[in-house]
Amino acid sequence: MVKVTKNNIDYVAREAGKVIRDGGLVVYPTDTVYGLGANPFNIEAVNRVFMAKRRPRNKPLPILVSSIDVVSRIAEVNILARRIMEVFWPGPLTLVLPAKDIVPCIVTSCTGKIGVRMPKHDIALKIIEYAGGYVIGTSANLSGHSPPRTAAEAIEQLGDSVDLVIDAGPSPGGIPSTVIEIVGDTIKLVRRGPISLDEITRHLY
Repeated sequence: MVKVTKNNIDYVAREAGKVIRDGGLVVYPTDTVYGLGANPFNIEAVNRVFMAKRRPRNKPLPILVSSIDVVSRIAEVNILARRIMEVFWPGPLTLVLPAKDIVPCIVTSCTGKIGVRMPKHDIALKIIEYAGGYVIGTSANLSGHSPPRTAAEAIEQLGDSVDLVIDAGPSPGGIPSTVIEIVGDTIKLVRRGPISLDEITRHLY
């Protein structure tokens, strides 16, 4: 486990990014809960995520991004989706969008859809940037168990199945992100979270 201090943030983020680029698994802090990160374009690494979490293969994995601009490489972004990103990102809101062919089928569970989010957490964003702009963004827990708010809770569940654990103290949110699906000009609530559907629509219309 590597503890983050104000003096080593960039070094730790750079090292975590390298581990992810090289196919490793990293537990890292976000604004919601601790995440389990991997290179979404590395099928072997993604397979390790499923095994570490004991996650059913029919449950897609979300991707965290370093900026709004990089989303269009992995997903179809219409005007509504772009507007929601501009209002609520970075923050605890995941958008499910049509996936582009560059995203491996194992990530989307061959659904043709991908969940994307930009976290409001400086360390997480640095790690994602050093990893190449995209990191698997699933919570660092065993499937069906409580998402971890601390690095220690993540280790307790995932043990030695990861290559690096970043400890930056408790995640400030503690609740997984709200998930919505964008279909044309409509918004569908997939999972309740910190941002309500009413709040989203209130800011858009």
